Amino acid sequence: MAHEGHDHDDHDHGHGHGHHHHHGHEHGHDHSHEHGHEHGSPTAAEHKVHAPVHVSAFVVTCSDSRDESKDESGRALRELLEAEGHSVSGYRLIKDEPESIRAMLKEAREAGARAVIFNGGTGISRRDSTVETLQGLFEKTLPGFGELFRMLSYAEIGSAAMMSRATAGTYEGMILFALPGSPKAVRLGMRKLILPELGHAVRELTR
Repeated sequence: MAHEGHDHDDHDHGHGHGHHHHHGHEHGHDHSHEHGHEHGSPTAAEHKVHAPVHVSAFVVTCSDSRDESKDESGRALRELLEAEGHSVSGYRLIKDEPESIRAMLKEAREAGARAVIFNGGTGISRRDSTVETLQGLFEKTLPGFGELFRMLSYAEIGSAAMMSRATAGTYEGMILFALPGSPKAVRLGMRKLILPELGHAVRELTR
């Protein structure tokens, strides 16, 4: 199966060795910035230099079926954040319901979080309401997050990637990300998009 063939296990293996993963991650990221920003924006490198190294992040799993012992995606989010030197100011597993999601944002803000990373509730089933709830609250949306996530996901799983409504935006001084609930999707979104830009994004919020 194509999905299995292009698995994240290789990455996980590298990640276990810390340095190997980090080196690959850094190199890939710097490389893209050289091409993407070098010509028009001399401040791209400065953004990186002044970005906060440690971001306080709050992790929320939206699921009707998982409990904490089975929440592999929530665990992966926390581990990936901490491995990059960020702090996890809270972790909650909630039902995918608007009131619960709004309550989590209040709790995250009170915990001092600058980023909230949701997983689950981004599909098209009747119970999937994470995206609608967050989009109703966003002050600014980041359409590029969902666009790029689906592009990366398409490379891994093909046309099923179009079923994901992963999204991101800002709310009351925090940046919010909504990822699908699968561990593979969580690792993909974190490694390729969220972790490389988290400090930069939080710095931009405070400008």
